[in-house]
Amino acid sequence: MTQDAAHPEIADFLLHLEKERDVSEHTITAYSRDLEEFVQYLGSYYGVNAWSWKGLDRLAIRGFLGYLTKKKLNKRSIARALSTVRSFFKYLHRNEYVEANPARAVASPKIDKYLPGYLDRSQVELLFDVAATRAGEGKFTDVRNAAMLELFYSTGMRLSELRGISRNDLDLLAQQVKVRGKGKKERIIPLGDHAALALRNYESKRDELLRTTGPGADRTAFFLSNRGKRMSVRTIQNAMATFLDLIDEGEGLSTHSLRHTFATHLLDAGADLRAVQELLGHSSISTTQIYTHTSVERLKQVYLKAHPRA
Repeated sequence: MTQDAAHPEIADFLLHLEKERDVSEHTITAYSRDLEEFVQYLGSYYGVNAWSWKGLDRLAIRGFLGYLTKKKLNKRSIARALSTVRSFFKYLHRNEYVEANPARAVASPKIDKYLPGYLDRSQVELLFDVAATRAGEGKFTDVRNAAMLELFYSTGMRLSELRGISRNDLDLLAQQVKVRGKGKKERIIPLGDHAALALRNYESKRDELLRTTGPGADRTAFFLSNRGKRMSVRTIQNAMATFLDLIDEGEGLSTHSLRHTFATHLLDAGADLRAVQELLGHSSISTTQIYTHTSVERLKQVYLKAHPRA
C-alpha cells in the first residue's frame, strides 16, 4: 500500500499546498519526503498499524527529531523536517482531523550560524579572465558558460532562477531580467554592462543553434544545451565548476558561492541592506544579514594583519 493510500491526509495536504498555497514543486517534494520519513518512524515507534494522527503527542515528535539526529542529519535539515510536521498538523487541526497541534510544543534545534563561502575580488577577476579567453574562441558552450557566469555575479540570482529564465524574461535594452524566486514570487533585477554584453554574445550563438536544431528545440528557454533543450540543474553546476575548480583551494566553493559573492561585494561597497534583500529575493532581512557578518569578519582579518597594535 502506498503512503498516499494509507494516509490520504498527506495527499490532501500536498494537494492543498500545490493548488491553494501555490507552493513550488521543489518545496512540495521536500515536504513529501519529510512526511514519508515521519510515517516510517511512527511505524517503528508505535507499530505499523497501532497509531493515528489524533493519538500523536509531542513525545513522539521529539522522538522523531532524535531519530533524525541519530541518522546524522544536520540541524538545518532537522529543523526543516520539524517545520514540515508543524505545517502538516496545522492543516490537520484547521480541517478538524485532530484536536490540537502537538508539534507546536516541540522546540526547533538551534541552527549553527555559518559564514557562507565567497570569492574575493582577485578570484572574481581570474574567473572572468578565463571565461573571456574561452568565449573568445567562439565555441557555443564557452560563450554560453561565460554569459551564465556573468549573470550569476551580476544579479546574485539562485541557480533554479537562472535555469528558469525564458527569452521573454530578459530585456537587454533596458538591462534587466525578471526572475521567479521561492514561492513563485517575481522580481526585476538590473543587469551590469558586462553581463548584458555577454548575454548579447550568447544570444547570437543561441539563435545559430536554434536554426540548426529544428522544430524539437526549446525556443522559450534562454539557456540551452547543445541539443537545444533547457539546461538541467546538473549541467549548469558542472559548467560553473569548470571555473570554480580553478580557484577552489579547499574552500568548498559552489555555484551558490556566486550568489554569496554578489551580496558580500555589494555590502562591502556600502550598499543598503534593504536593497540587497530585495535584489536577492529574501523574504526576511535576517537572512540577508548573514552577509554583513561576512563583511565584518573580512574587516577583522584586514585589521589584525594591518594594525601595528592589533
